[in-house]
Amino acid sequence: MSSPMPVPAQLRAALVAVAADTLSGLDAVAVPPTLRRVHRFAPRVRASAGAQPLWAALGDDAFRARVARTWIEVHPDLASVVGPTPDETAPDGTAPDETAPDETAPDETGEGVRSVRSLEAAAGAWLLGGDWTRFLPEPAEPQADVTAALRDAERASHEVERLRSELAEARALASSAQEALATAQREMRRLRSDADRARAEGRTAAAQAAVAAQEAAEDLARAVAEREQASTDRRVAQAERSDARAQARVAQQLADVRVRLLLDSIVDAASGLRAELALPPAAELPADLVAPERERAPVRAGSRGRQVDDPALLEELLRLPRAHLVVDGYNVSKTWFDALTLEQQRRRLVQGLEGLAARTGAEVTCCFDGREDAGAPTAAPVRGVRVRFSVGEIADDLIRRLVAAEPPGRVVVVVTSDQEVVRDVEARGAYVVPSATLVARLQHA
Repeated sequence: MSSPMPVPAQLRAALVAVAADTLSGLDAVAVPPTLRRVHRFAPRVRASAGAQPLWAALGDDAFRARVARTWIEVHPDLASVVGPTPDETAPDGTAPDETAPDETAPDETGEGVRSVRSLEAAAGAWLLGGDWTRFLPEPAEPQADVTAALRDAERASHEVERLRSELAEARALASSAQEALATAQREMRRLRSDADRARAEGRTAAAQAAVAAQEAAEDLARAVAEREQASTDRRVAQAERSDARAQARVAQQLADVRVRLLLDSIVDAASGLRAELALPPAAELPADLVAPERERAPVRAGSRGRQVDDPALLEELLRLPRAHLVVDGYNVSKTWFDALTLEQQRRRLVQGLEGLAARTGAEVTCCFDGREDAGAPTAAPVRGVRVRFSVGEIADDLIRRLVAAEPPGRVVVVVTSDQEVVRDVEARGAYVVPSATLVARLQHA
């Protein structure tokens, strides 16, 4: 252990320098807690700015042993002279030369250890627990005032080192505070910008809300007016329906009277005609006079003497109540615009059918050939046109099934030029219109 005698300032500064060098080589996890702040100092100012904490840490045996090993690595020639190494201890726990140092042991020059008088040797002896005073120069004649002055100087040196350490820490804290202040100022500017933006957005939202409220009030007023108008129209319609029912009853009675009168007239006329003609009893029946049927050209259904390829006839058929138009999609589109892609053909045809459905009010279904792996399409019409793709079959079969699903008596118009489809759907009572007829109607829409 070191002597209770005060350590001179020069020796203390040398010990602090060795401790600062030792601290530079330590990992962060191995640094003593009291020196972690000093460890973050720059190496060139660590011995001066952290002198006080480093000197205090030398009181710890473990840290002093680390510093002693650093000193030995730097001064291996002095290690055997000044005292034992940290690992060379006696069985009783004391250093071999701690109790009785051999001050007369000769060195390589034959002189005693008293000739080794240097600040480095004294620092090593202090670290290794030897008599460090024997390596210092012989003091002059002791004088009380000199000793006191030395002590005052040492205390002043300690105070200066403490103040330097506190100044370095204060500077570090000031730097951290300045950085924190700068960060806070940046954050404050950002928050102010966000607040200004939020206020602007709030004003915009308030203006939009006011406009929306005004529009809602206007819509409510219009809705109230429309409801009142609807109520008035409903009362008028109910009155008109009552009048119509009364007129229908009168008309029905008049029709019954007229029919009865007409029937009586026909019966009287038939009785008079039978008496006037005096026809003999019939010897033959109509079945006896029926001749073999001759082949006739098929006559397609028409209206007012027109053929099925008349576009105006197609319009009249579709205006009949609950009419259903079934279109062979690609058969029509390839007749109309064969140069386009299939997707473009489908889009153009469906757009034309939408206008036709809107004008006539008819149900419109457009069938296209699909793929076997295609998903089942929705049956809900879009803008009055139901688009169906065949799945696992061709579009002709899909058209046949659609016609077969309709009840007898409903007006079903099939647009196709496929003669097999024409023959099958006509057999089920559907009207058939060629594809060119629908194309001509859509072109003049």
